[in-house]
Order: sequence, then structure tokens, then C-alpha cells
Amino acid sequence: MTDDGKLIQIIDAALAEAARKAGSWLKCRLGCCECCLGAFEISAWDAERLRGGLKELGASDRERAARVRARAGEAAARLRREYPGDTASRVLSEAADDDEPCPALDPETGTCDFYQWRPLTCRTFGPAIRSGGAVGVCELCFPGATGEEIAGCAVELDTDALEMPLLQQLTGEIPCPTLVALALDG
Repeated sequence: MTDDGKLIQIIDAALAEAARKAGSWLKCRLGCCECCLGAFEISAWDAERLRGGLKELGASDRERAARVRARAGEAAARLRREYPGDTASRVLSEAADDDEPCPALDPETGTCDFYQWRPLTCRTFGPAIRSGGAVGVCELCFPGATGEEIAGCAVELDTDALEMPLLQQLTGEIPCPTLVALALDG
């Protein structure tokens, strides 16, 4: 198993435990795609996984892969036009509330065409995750739950610390983050 595969296995196991603890509080379901809107940063390792996924998808379902490539190309062109220069950091700092759909999101089904290759941010969004003392959850999950109830469902997961050794393997440094559209365009 690759280092990335081990990382994904650790994260998916932690999220399965968080989902188990959350039970009916967790509202994430197939077709729920509120978290697939807006700009969010992905790591260089996530970008590598997405590009590998695009290659695999192209081999198994050319039409679907072509649709993703087209959505990514359109989104990347729009971002480069609206945020010239250092696109990823400008988008992240200036357009945090953007409602641009992720290029991996199939607009007809509301599902992710890259679910098995999705970035860590996507994998960890929704269930209660404790990192650095703070507990993060999707605003659609845990309706009516108290802070104590949410904290009781949380699992400890520091994805940055887990991913850091992999990122350093790429270049010996910490590569700059990017966006899904920019990772898939090209």
C-alpha cells in the first residue's frame, strides 16, 4: 500500500468512527453537496491524487472524464481571468464566499465524480472532527445538538500532521496549496 493509501485508510477509519458516533445527527447523504460549493484549498498531494483519479476515470469512463475536464477547464479559465497572477492564493483570500461548484461535482446528480480520489478537506467535512482543541462540523449536521453532544461525537484527527511527511516527499519542501479546478486543468 502506498503512503497516500495508508493516509487515506487512517482518515477514512477515523471518519467512519465519527459517523458512527454521530448517528442520526449526521446529515451528510448522497446528493448533499453544500460543501462542494466555493473555493477551498487542497494540498499538492490531493492534487496528485485527483490527477491520478482523472487518468483512471479516463480509462474506465471517457465521457465522464471529459465532462470533468471541461468543467475544470471552464472553472480554471474563469478563475485565472478573475484572479490573475497567483490564482490559488488570491482566490482563497478574496473569494472565500464564492458559490462556484467544484468541477468534480456532477451538476445533474449532485454527486462527486472523484469520490474515491477526493481531497482530505472533502473527506473530513461533515462529522465532528477535533483538531487542535477545536471541533469542526458541517453547519447542516447536528441540528439542535448542544456543544456537549457534538463534542461527544468528535474524533481527534490532525490531517495536517498526518499529511505533512507526504507533502515533504513531493519536493522536500511544503508545496503551495492549489484548487481543484487548477489541479485538474491541464
